[in-house]
Amino acid sequence: MTDKSNRWEDVYQSKADAETSWFEERPQISLDLIAATGATIDAAIVDVGAGSSRLVDCLLEQGFRRITVLDLSATALANTRARLTEDVPVEWVVADVLDWQPSRSFDVWHDRAAFHFLIETADLEAYLRVMDRALKPGAHAIIGTFAPDGPEWCSGLPVARYDATLLAKLLGQDYRLIRSQTHEHHTPRGGVQRFHFGLFRKK
Repeated sequence: MTDKSNRWEDVYQSKADAETSWFEERPQISLDLIAATGATIDAAIVDVGAGSSRLVDCLLEQGFRRITVLDLSATALANTRARLTEDVPVEWVVADVLDWQPSRSFDVWHDRAAFHFLIETADLEAYLRVMDRALKPGAHAIIGTFAPDGPEWCSGLPVARYDATLLAKLLGQDYRLIRSQTHEHHTPRGGVQRFHFGLFRKK
């Protein structure tokens, strides 16, 4: 295991899902933005840095049947799989997104948890190369990060903070901003974290 994967294994082995600061019983903002893409139930959707998010549960309830769930932590994905039946139409991928080679093209790329941990230029460039290869022309990317007035650290790690302008500049001219949305996430311990979500369409 890499140092990164070891770190997240430790988190998911030592805490229940609802004890993590990023826990959401229902990820409504993400669901609303996926709906805004116009994705039909046969759309290929990937949730990057998913952890043990309930997003996949909700997408399955809505009838989606081409879902990929990716995370560094095998424990996180095992926790999610334990909630679901064995025959769900989900591809489970334990990988670092920076090194990932997708086996298919996607209509929707969703990331609520991974992008803001990338603070080195080389890592950002690697992430965006993988995302660009994975998305079809006309596909959508949903990237949720801490907002400019959000936390500077998460789980003991420094994070980058973004608004629509900064995200659009990073993604470049091949991606058009469709929607910019801020969100106040209430943590299980009663804190408030300010997020920004950008919905982009690949040209």
